[in-house]
Amino acid sequence: MKILDTTIRDGSYEVDFKFSCDDVAEITSKLDCLGFEYVEIGHGQGLDASSLENGISLHSDAEYMQVANENLKHGKFGFFCIPGIAKLESLGKARKNGMSFVRIGIDANRTEEAYDYIQEAKRQGLEVMVNFMKTYTVSPFVLAKKAKEMELMHVDVVYIVDSAGTMLPQEIEEYYQAIRSVSQIKLGFHGHNNLGLAVSNTIKCVELGFDMIDCTLQGVGRSLGNASTEMVVMTLKKMGYDIEIDLPRLLEYGYVLLRDIMPRPLQNPLDLMCGFTGLHSGYLKDIYKCCNEKHVDPLRLIMSYSQISKIEMNYDKLCEVADNLPRDFDSHPYKFREFI
Repeated sequence: MKILDTTIRDGSYEVDFKFSCDDVAEITSKLDCLGFEYVEIGHGQGLDASSLENGISLHSDAEYMQVANENLKHGKFGFFCIPGIAKLESLGKARKNGMSFVRIGIDANRTEEAYDYIQEAKRQGLEVMVNFMKTYTVSPFVLAKKAKEMELMHVDVVYIVDSAGTMLPQEIEEYYQAIRSVSQIKLGFHGHNNLGLAVSNTIKCVELGFDMIDCTLQGVGRSLGNASTEMVVMTLKKMGYDIEIDLPRLLEYGYVLLRDIMPRPLQNPLDLMCGFTGLHSGYLKDIYKCCNEKHVDPLRLIMSYSQISKIEMNYDKLCEVADNLPRDFDSHPYKFREFI
């Protein structure tokens, strides 16, 4: 199972498509450090979308591609592509600028619009994914036929897409079973959070055996956002999945990278870590005091102490735990004072 990070692409809706090249450089380099293999960048509506009608990006597609190329040492970047918005020839230009994969977005009942783009993307040697936008507008039976059609066209991955954040976990399973009855093509899931189900729906897809899932740092994205990378990764780790991502670093990066960019409040990493470890937030005043005395990362201290006790706080024992952690002299941006 692969996580595709779409913070820069879907998250661009929250900043009116005004991510700067510096923003993209910071986010892509940090995602690379965390080990993300797939990173989607660019305007929310993809290649060639910057316009008065769709919203004007701060920089051109080519400028964003150059920045991503420079900062992704291990991962690869891709763009969204909506037929009718993206020009067919832009696929070749993007390939020359270092793009490795493309996600062709089409309404689930209009797959014929993707044919030329699929063929051109394959000709360019791109990894091709097709997103069935508004999946819920067609039946599982119809979507299964569409998926089989994409498999015959040598598409690499097809996506079930909950564009309105309206789908229930059991509905996703119905689409999955229908597709698997006719095709073994790789499956992905992209969910929005309008009913607060983006994380649980994404976890359901992992349990079913989906090959790819979409997430964004802090759950940023169009409408009420996407599945939060932090929450999905923490939940999967709690369930026993082997996700090789450093949690404290993920929580820190997601918060610090976006706190000065996003117009809405972000989720405090302290709250997120308490959820993961089961350590009650009432103990955070002691965590704060100990971190100031011992100069350790509070997120790592929470993780370590919670393995000893979740039911009570023994400050002396907390300090002993801290003495065995690496020193961390960086300032902590996590807003401890709201818990004190």
